[in-house]
Amino acid sequence: MLRKTYDWVMSLAARPQAPVALAVLAFCEGVFFPIPVDVLLMPVVLGRRDRAMLYAAMTLVCSILGGSCGYAIGHFLQPVGRWILSLTGGNFDQFAAWYGHWGAILIAVPIPYKLTAIASGMMQLDFKLFILVSILVRGLRYGGEALLLKVYGEPIRAFVEKRLALVASGAALAVVGLIMVLKFVH
Repeated sequence: MLRKTYDWVMSLAARPQAPVALAVLAFCEGVFFPIPVDVLLMPVVLGRRDRAMLYAAMTLVCSILGGSCGYAIGHFLQPVGRWILSLTGGNFDQFAAWYGHWGAILIAVPIPYKLTAIASGMMQLDFKLFILVSILVRGLRYGGEALLLKVYGEPIRAFVEKRLALVASGAALAVVGLIMVLKFVH
């Protein structure tokens, strides 16, 4: 199953429509989509390493546009924002208290961007600060990924393809560890 999914994503990345799919996914991630855009950014960059920084910039712009829509939903349509946040299974009041304490710092941690975007709007975080932190953090993330893949692309691709199960397990453990740390801090 894992190999089929990986092969499907790699085949999508090789298509001429890959940049459009990347842009749409980046936008949707900021509002409602649960899958991080990195899963498509990486193979798209590996497919055209000469365009790595262009793809990173495009991903950043579309992600910030999507996050801005998420912010607007949280700010102007609070019932819709509460509903979207409730889909994550969390308690909104606890999240709001936690957000009120940590504020813009949450944009920098790897919590799904749609959550921080919607919550930032609901908590009325200054929009300029939200955009500035989003550009900084997401720009470093996407730019860093693209640059590393541009420079070290083939060895990384070979490593992932040879040890796909190990890489997926490591990523899953990192996510579980992060959740544990966040719960412990809270």
